[in-house]
Amino acid sequence: MDKSKLYRSIPKVDVLLADEEIQGLVEAYSRETVMEAIRSETDALRAFIGACQDEEEARQKTESLKKDIEDRVRAINTPNMRKVINGTGTVLHTNLGRAPISGEHLKKAADLVSGYSNLEYNLEAGRRGERYSHFEQLLCRLTGAEAAMAVNNNAAAVMLILSSLARGGEVVVSRGELVEIGGKFRIPDVMEQSGATLVEVGTTNKTHLADYEEAVTEETRALLKVHTSNYRIVGFTETVEIDELIPLAREKDIPVIEDLGSGVLIDLSRYGLTYEPTVQSSIAKGADVVSFSGDKLLGGPQAGIIVGKKKYIDMMKKNQLTRALRIDKFTAAALELVLHEYLSEEKAVRNVPVLRMITQPAGEVKKAADSFARKLRRLHLAAKIQVVPCQSQIGGGSLPLERLESWGVSISPESVTVPELEERMRRLPVPIIPRVVNDTILMDMRTVTAEDAALAARELGELEELEVPEQ
Repeated sequence: MDKSKLYRSIPKVDVLLADEEIQGLVEAYSRETVMEAIRSETDALRAFIGACQDEEEARQKTESLKKDIEDRVRAINTPNMRKVINGTGTVLHTNLGRAPISGEHLKKAADLVSGYSNLEYNLEAGRRGERYSHFEQLLCRLTGAEAAMAVNNNAAAVMLILSSLARGGEVVVSRGELVEIGGKFRIPDVMEQSGATLVEVGTTNKTHLADYEEAVTEETRALLKVHTSNYRIVGFTETVEIDELIPLAREKDIPVIEDLGSGVLIDLSRYGLTYEPTVQSSIAKGADVVSFSGDKLLGGPQAGIIVGKKKYIDMMKKNQLTRALRIDKFTAAALELVLHEYLSEEKAVRNVPVLRMITQPAGEVKKAADSFARKLRRLHLAAKIQVVPCQSQIGGGSLPLERLESWGVSISPESVTVPELEERMRRLPVPIIPRVVNDTILMDMRTVTAEDAALAARELGELEELEVPEQ
């Protein structure tokens, strides 16, 4: 194998730049980008030749240099963040962006943020306004709270609350509620950053009202109740509910803060799901401040929503942290649009994708699975296609024990292995993320829209890995 000959066959940079196809790339993108791709690909080709022991393979790699340069240029200019098709059946998939925003809401929000808006301008008064004003009255109407605001996520909301109400003092919380939110972010760590001192009471499985009573001192600034939305302790357990803490808090003249985590504005038990405390029930029971996520069960954009007594919300609005944690104009617009749907529960369940998916009857999901399976069978793929029962989950740290009866389409490839097909699906122009179950690809149709099902069928039909081999 004459490697020196192969090295010499690599075109020089000026020769490549003079090539008609490469010139087309320069015009479409930029000379700098194309030069970067040429240097990267020629260096990679030299390294490949140096390690390669097969002359034919090295020659083919050399011949594909122009295509490799084109692919790299296009890759450089392709956004890394892309739409994916969620076939996992996990409705609030943290890795896939949690709550999807409806197309209708997205169009309206895009119209608002693509130009100027009254984000912080009071049109009636003709002067500076608050970005919270666009949804504060809505939140108060929906929850019964006196005031409301939002920051960029629920961890930020908890930190802002504690910093505003308890900095330099103590906050009493049950040991059974010292949750890890995710990604190693933990309630004790958030509390430490806020400047408040954690006082743990009770045990992991049992906490009594007397534990709180004994822990309250002159340094106590608040009682914190954390709803364990992302896990459950079952068996020999006891916890102190929010309405039990209220009399103690009133006697000691300290606020009760409740972190609901996922947060929900409708009673999900009416749809056959496990009851999850609603925000309005916490306010009705007397919680002074309640925080919850915007992109979980609410079905909106990422945000940490805070509702409660006006005197406490006003303290937070004046806190210097608020500017660092504030939401942007897209979040404010999307949040208002989603909250408007909750003025009618029927509209919310129909128009908020998360609610629509988790309340969708299994029979409707089966119809979607049957339709998707028919599309795939018409393509005559080298795979066995079956409609199978399965279980979806809500995910995102919400209702961790809940499983939703669902239906999916299993794809058992005949020419490639399941891991090979799963990897290829992830590399499609619009990646498809399925589940792998019992050595098959499973598309749980609960989290696949009709539009995405049609797109997924087209993409799968173009996969070489699923082509029927010629006889």
